[in-house]
Amino acid sequence: MPMTEKRQTVLAEPRGFCAGVRRAIGIVERALELHGAPVYVRKEIVHNHYIVSELEKRGARFVDSEAEVPEGAVCVFSAHGVSPAVRAASDDRRLEVIDATCPLVAKVHQEALRYAREGRTVLLVGHAGHEEIEGVRGEAPDRTVVIETVEDAERCALPDDTPVACLTQTTLSFDETARIVEALHRRFTDIVSPGSDDICYASQNRQNAVKELAAGCDLVLVVGSRNSSNSLRMVEVAREHGCAAHLVPDVGHLDERWLRGVRSVGVSSGASAPEILVRELVTRLAELGHDDVQVRRGAHEDVVFSMPGRLTDPVTGRIPRTPLADEAS
Repeated sequence: MPMTEKRQTVLAEPRGFCAGVRRAIGIVERALELHGAPVYVRKEIVHNHYIVSELEKRGARFVDSEAEVPEGAVCVFSAHGVSPAVRAASDDRRLEVIDATCPLVAKVHQEALRYAREGRTVLLVGHAGHEEIEGVRGEAPDRTVVIETVEDAERCALPDDTPVACLTQTTLSFDETARIVEALHRRFTDIVSPGSDDICYASQNRQNAVKELAAGCDLVLVVGSRNSSNSLRMVEVAREHGCAAHLVPDVGHLDERWLRGVRSVGVSSGASAPEILVRELVTRLAELGHDDVQVRRGAHEDVVFSMPGRLTDPVTGRIPRTPLADEAS
């Protein structure tokens, strides 16, 4: 490649924090401000190593189970939601629970409970073992079947005339989910789905933006942690649209060999990845010659989720600024 040829970095918009992630991080920050350290958080508040590390420095303690939280202590439920069994166990331990479940995930919980009460079997499309799936499944464990693939949909051990309802994990790839849902509709004669898609607006917007990057770039890099479902789906979407793509948890994971022969690098980030990690990656790419930085704008996002009223300022009634939620994005 001639040294005089411009090499670009193309930044996708939107990228990074969604409203649910911003709300969840802000809840932990505000809980620390009100209650002091330690504040216990069940699981990772969001799936990002940088955010978890920063909150730990401020006094958050992340645990795998509510059983690890001292009786009577403050416990924040992560953005991915929890099952009714977890809520009951927390009540038994007299925990002061603050719920950071994303409102879009909470919507899926409500739908699962409603359909189960109507006598339908819930076909829950998603990844078995993911915290969001475990939480939703817990609403009606005896009436829920997790479907991960088209093959699962076709082989599901239920009679074809079973009354079923189809729900999906919010962070999936829209295209892959559509194929599974179509297979379920071909299979079952009495099937209903929610009036609107369960795939969250932020996941869909970021996937669409990555498709645009894949169409015009030689390489796509997605900033996000390895346990971030929506970030992994973004990498998959780029590859499915014919572009080389890699997940980059942080700039230290950038492999310079990926850049050989590459003129244009597209950069985006998952819904739980802070902008500081994107800035560090872009700076390193510029040092490696990709110093012509362009922005490719897509959907405009102005969604804001309110935080629990108990976290408002007792004098002003407002939510004070939460530095990590605001500034890291």
